Amino acid sequence: MYLLGYDLGSSSIKVALVEAKSGKALAVTSYPDKEMEILAEQPDWAEQSPETWWQNLKHATTRIFQNIEVDKSQIQGIGIGYQMHGLVSVDANQEVIRPAIIWCDSRATEFGDVAFRDIGEQKCLQHLLNSPGNFTASKLKWVKDNEPELYARIDKIMLPGDYIGMKMTGKIYTTVTGLSEGMFWDFKNHDLAHFLLDYYGINQSLVPEIVPALGEHGNLTKEAADFLGLPEGLPLTYRAGDQPNNAVALNTLHQGEIAATGGTSGVVYGVVNQPVIDPQTRVNSFAHVNHSRENPHIGVLLCVNGSGIQYSWLRRILGDEEVDYNIIETKAATIPIGAAGVVVLPFGNGAERLLGNRNPGGQILNLNFNLHKQAHLYRASLEGVAFAFVYGVKVMQEMGLKIKVLKVGNDNLFQSNIFSTTVATLLGCDIKMMETTGAIGAAKAAGVGAGVYNDLASALSNEQLVQLYKPSLNKDKYQQAYDRWLEALDKL
Repeated sequence: MYLLGYDLGSSSIKVALVEAKSGKALAVTSYPDKEMEILAEQPDWAEQSPETWWQNLKHATTRIFQNIEVDKSQIQGIGIGYQMHGLVSVDANQEVIRPAIIWCDSRATEFGDVAFRDIGEQKCLQHLLNSPGNFTASKLKWVKDNEPELYARIDKIMLPGDYIGMKMTGKIYTTVTGLSEGMFWDFKNHDLAHFLLDYYGINQSLVPEIVPALGEHGNLTKEAADFLGLPEGLPLTYRAGDQPNNAVALNTLHQGEIAATGGTSGVVYGVVNQPVIDPQTRVNSFAHVNHSRENPHIGVLLCVNGSGIQYSWLRRILGDEEVDYNIIETKAATIPIGAAGVVVLPFGNGAERLLGNRNPGGQILNLNFNLHKQAHLYRASLEGVAFAFVYGVKVMQEMGLKIKVLKVGNDNLFQSNIFSTTVATLLGCDIKMMETTGAIGAAKAAGVGAGVYNDLASALSNEQLVQLYKPSLNKDKYQQAYDRWLEALDKL
């Protein structure tokens, strides 16, 4: 028996094929090889074509079966992890009405800020655990006010993973964890956030039917099966946003467990067993995949928008787009801690919740044209993202989260020794890199939804450690560099 998992990011579609009995990943791949385009017709906008996701998912599926012989009819479940907070709108014929407004788009920030004041900060925090902010509900309000003709055609709104589920099964579903990330869920009343929908003038009929994150989400239609090269009728049994899903992949399910990732954006995600609120909404709380009314599990999420995207931008600007990241790491490692004074503030990918939804733009400071070379910029770029992580984690610690170990996957910025050692040293914690990815996590969780495993703990029991990063004994130099970065941030 096999399980198939997808991870729909804003850069690529990752896919994993897992043998159910052993829990071993037989194959993992992604498509496309170059990052998917993010459309930005105006400053602070970020859109992608849902149809492009679907086409790339097909190519990823074709690629994973090219070099492996399995009986595809023995696939017991399909799982989807997906980029969070996006808005996909379809008409009554399930046709996409406009490009998806994705997670790093900042156009709706003002709508959420005004709603936060008008509705009342305490009410929003008690019921949503967050400000309406720049989340999916506010993006829908933007469409309503600025594109009324398009808004009038909307039959259902979805998150990106819900769209892929629709294309696979023909059914439009969503989940409580998905609704919570879009600010559509009322934690106090355990129902749709009617008060916010009413304030925005949004009819609740636009919200899809709710299903459990783990369970029956429909079966592959003949059309979808033919398109993907898979057997008709395969069950879709799991969906979750990429960060809750990454936490699942890392076996982060219970109080005090912390997961992190450094993809296009950087995220630290901790699980608690009761609602936790940051009054300044720098850190956000959502329903975890195993959340229920009777047994609450809340994922506390810190997001740094400008993470891997900043590093890939610098690589492209410096003409190293075709150069392997390991070679760039070797270059950066020739530069001492602190990058000879160069400071990078990695905030050039939309409004940063960590900074109170401000959008200051990315900055490179303290350049000396006689001293600094390409390698200094690479070192400072890695350190800048690491410092932003540390800054955010300290906010989480102020909220009472205890962080002794960070668990990370083997497919993102944490593969950099410079980056990981900087984070570990400044936080005083170990970083465990595990042999898993979001796509593998989605596949294993699909096994739970399909009844192959009794629960998530059973599905994730065979964790394998790839690398352990420990704090450096030379903390003083890291602290000096971090203090310099903090000083620059304070001025900003």
